Amino acid sequence: MIFFPVLFIKNSLQCEFIPGTVSLPVLEQKGDIILGGLFSLHDMVVEPSLSFTSTPPPTQCTRFNFRTFRWMQTMIFAIEEINRDGKLLPNITLGYKIYDSCSTPHQALKAAVELMGSEKGSGIEGKLQSKSTCNETVPVVIGDGGSTQSLVVAHFLGVFHVPQVSYFSSCACFSDKKEFPAFLRTMPSDFFQVDALIQLVKHFGWTWVGVIAGDDAYGRGGANIFADEVRKLGACVALHEIIPKNRAQTAISSVVSNIRSSRARVILVFAVEQDAAALFDEALRHDTFYKFVISYDLTDSELLTAVLSTPRKYHHILQGSMGFAIRRAHIPGLQDFLLQLNPSSPDAHENPFLVPFWEEVFQCSLGVRAKGQQNNAEDKPPCSGTEELENITNIYSDVSQLRISYNVYKAVYAIAHALKAMRSCVKGKGPLSQQACPDVDNIEPWQLLHYIKQVAHVNSFGDEIKFDENGDPAAMYDLVNWQLSPNGEMEFVTIGKFDETTTTESQKLQIQEHNILWNGNQTKVLLSVCSNICPPGTRKAIRPNFPVCCHDCVVCTAGEINAIECVRCLPEFWSDPERTVCIPKQLEFLSFSDAIGITVTAISLIGSLITCVVAFIFSCHRTTPIVRANNSELSFLLLFSLTLCFLCSLTFVGLPSEWSCMLRHTAFGITFVLCISCILGKTIVVLIAFKATLPGSNVMKWFGPVQQKAIISFCTLVQVIICTVWLIVSPPTPRKLMPRESAIVILLCDEGSHIAFALVLGYIGLLACLCLFLAFLARKLPDNFNEARLITFSMLIFCAVWVAFIPAYISSPGKYATVTEVFAILASSYGLLGCIFAPKCYIILLKPEKNTRKYLMSKATTDKF
Repeated sequence: MIFFPVLFIKNSLQCEFIPGTVSLPVLEQKGDIILGGLFSLHDMVVEPSLSFTSTPPPTQCTRFNFRTFRWMQTMIFAIEEINRDGKLLPNITLGYKIYDSCSTPHQALKAAVELMGSEKGSGIEGKLQSKSTCNETVPVVIGDGGSTQSLVVAHFLGVFHVPQVSYFSSCACFSDKKEFPAFLRTMPSDFFQVDALIQLVKHFGWTWVGVIAGDDAYGRGGANIFADEVRKLGACVALHEIIPKNRAQTAISSVVSNIRSSRARVILVFAVEQDAAALFDEALRHDTFYKFVISYDLTDSELLTAVLSTPRKYHHILQGSMGFAIRRAHIPGLQDFLLQLNPSSPDAHENPFLVPFWEEVFQCSLGVRAKGQQNNAEDKPPCSGTEELENITNIYSDVSQLRISYNVYKAVYAIAHALKAMRSCVKGKGPLSQQACPDVDNIEPWQLLHYIKQVAHVNSFGDEIKFDENGDPAAMYDLVNWQLSPNGEMEFVTIGKFDETTTTESQKLQIQEHNILWNGNQTKVLLSVCSNICPPGTRKAIRPNFPVCCHDCVVCTAGEINAIECVRCLPEFWSDPERTVCIPKQLEFLSFSDAIGITVTAISLIGSLITCVVAFIFSCHRTTPIVRANNSELSFLLLFSLTLCFLCSLTFVGLPSEWSCMLRHTAFGITFVLCISCILGKTIVVLIAFKATLPGSNVMKWFGPVQQKAIISFCTLVQVIICTVWLIVSPPTPRKLMPRESAIVILLCDEGSHIAFALVLGYIGLLACLCLFLAFLARKLPDNFNEARLITFSMLIFCAVWVAFIPAYISSPGKYATVTEVFAILASSYGLLGCIFAPKCYIILLKPEKNTRKYLMSKATTDKF
């Protein structure tokens, strides 16, 4: 903190200087109302060596800034324009008192102290002042330019509620009215600049952005706000570097190296021209070629010209860059006013800044020094002062990009309109206590502050000048693109605009992309990403210890698609080969069109056809002994039931439906019970027939055709009852089996009641086992054609098939369980058909000589089967 030996009296704003202080160079013009001005006319201050035993020498500022000098001249031009016109403030003459803050906070504070109390006196000449009363006060200050300088000035002026209107301080911190109650500005806040940059990053889809900031309030404040907001957007800050104010080469070299290693193709620069120039110089030394640079300040063409003052020095680095610049205007008459400046004019000696400016422009020495100025041009050739500014082209005389100058112009007119409103106050309607009006002849700064806050007018350029509750203007920017013309000159082309006052978020930023030229005169939008966008069908896998924008692309597993992350499809859907969309899973069931379905259908139809052929053969030879033996009616009923067994397998083929599911299991259960019942009847007849040959036996009368039919009907009825109860209580229904890790939906029939299904199979097994047992007992009965032996073989095959079916059915997946059941039906059906009827057909067709009663009743054993 810097303390000055000054005593302030708040109410009267008078001061008393203690001997030992030195006044600063000042440019002033008398008037009824004096406007203070602070401009950084020099870029650096040479710190003197202090012995603390003698009076310190005057502060020496170096590196004259033509751009800031034009800003100062614009303030003078606006004041003289208002005085000359006389309509805005009739009978009132505005004056000014302007100091050089030399781009340093302590120098800016010194100037603010003198603005608040000093009177031009002998101290201007560098002599010690004696006690001097401050009779001429300044009710308002225009400046300073840099946010760092404005911070100390605003803290100081805020104590006295002296309004400060800055033309170039954009730090968002100034919007805090508790800390800076008297601060206003015509420069939009960094908050709006960052909002515009965020919209730009969002528009082009950049997610890997570097941030470079100057080590001052503007640089750090703007960069920090941007970094916070861009993270909220989902993007990442590739690097966040600070350009030191001492501009040490090692530190800046480290910044450049970090930029190269970050691989960011978009770099945001929050820096004033001196810091930016140091960065670009180091980039040239490293031969670093940036693809793209965003900067707010660097798109202000006034500053651009300063940075690019060395012809084509930075062109290959900054070509294709873009950024937001505040609105510009053409101020009529300003260029003529700027060019009429001349050290030979009568009042030139009163301007302490004219001689340094002239000597810097023409690189000469005038010899005669202005008051309070040191001679820094001894080694330069002499000049007469009659040189023409029209013959020199530099940033001072260039009025093609008046942006900050326009801000100064607006600040002066805002104050003038506030003074006009103050003069127009009607007694009884004023803003003071008891609705009194302020005394225009004795303006209190806090009263003027109130009126400046209320300013709202449209200037001659059509722009509305007003301040919001934070003292900020409406934020409107031009989006400027640096384009290298064919002749090698850099052009600043407006390619869009940003208007914060627009209510619709999507309409704030408007860009004409077809007008953009990127680095290398490319028209394709540059991408700046840490990792490329993952292709369809992959997901982001964040790299450990890296920002979220850096990732690897991992292929989604089967059944997943990628949106942001791999998302599992719904159970009835599966991912397409590219893993981009979920498509319905393929339906899997035993279809008539697939190979297994066709095979099953063919085997079933062939089996039923063979059975019909056998029935036809039996029908043709129904009078022969081999057909009539053992009840021919049972044989035909058995053949009919076998036909149904073959055909019922077709109900298992095709799309499962409610009716097909109920039919397939019940038809299978009933037809097989009918078939086994017929065989059981045949077995009982064979067994009883031989028992009836014993003397005194009348068993056959209990097992005649009627009784056989009754046995078959009873056995079948039991299965019908089981199936009927099954269908009523818990019938088989279609079901979709949707494995999570499979691309198919299995359509099958759910048994409904597993107990009922087990009863159906168990009952069939019971009859088969009974039939096998009885046939086994009758296997050695004497006969040339013992049918019991054939029934035994058929039952062995039948039981073997169905015993093997149970584990195969349980372990088979999907439609293959159905296929297993169908093949069990067909195999057992073919087993019954082959074992029982094949030998008989063989005798009927190929051995007719054996198809006689005599042969069948013979006890011979030579041709037994």
